[in-house]
Amino acid sequence: MSVLEPRDADVTAPVVDAAPAPPEGVLGRTYRALSIGIVSVVLLIAFEATAVGTAMPVAARELDGIPLYAFAFSAYFTTSLFAMVLSGQWADRAGPLAPLASGIGAFGAGLLLSGTAGGMWMFILGRAVQGIGGGLVIVALYVVIGRAYPERIRPAIMAAFSAAWIVPSVVGPLASGTVTEHLGWRWVFVGIPVLILLPLGLALPAIRR
Repeated sequence: MSVLEPRDADVTAPVVDAAPAPPEGVLGRTYRALSIGIVSVVLLIAFEATAVGTAMPVAARELDGIPLYAFAFSAYFTTSLFAMVLSGQWADRAGPLAPLASGIGAFGAGLLLSGTAGGMWMFILGRAVQGIGGGLVIVALYVVIGRAYPERIRPAIMAAFSAAWIVPSVVGPLASGTVTEHLGWRWVFVGIPVLILLPLGLALPAIRR
């Protein structure tokens, strides 16, 4: 009795499923521009916050504003608290793009006001405008994280935010002291708005998308 061999047509090839693509991280193609942009913005805000403490005594002395020295700090923190509340409500109504762009603009304008101030009260006004900008930006960035990043990679971008505050606390005072000594305290303020253009160009188009 013969054994019948199966015909080729009767043989079904096994179906092999393609391996799933690895999930993207914060520096994957989808999120790279956004991640670099918003972390760079936080880095510059943190650098300004740490650098001011080094340049402020020199600025107050040159502007004959030692009696008003404390107002330069309190103006920033008072307006930033107000702006944080405003930014949250604004982002809820219109999304984070508008408060973020407005905050970056106000932050840069405040830096320029302080850096070009001819008197202490103008310097304090610049610090108040900086506070408005900083408060708008920080809250809007957290809204961006909640809307743009899936839950599995949010811890990674939050860790990057934390690192962006730690690094300037180490190098900020040294860099600010060097700039103040060799170029003058004004450059600590007027130099940052130029540096913020690159992260702004990366972050805003990605947030709009």
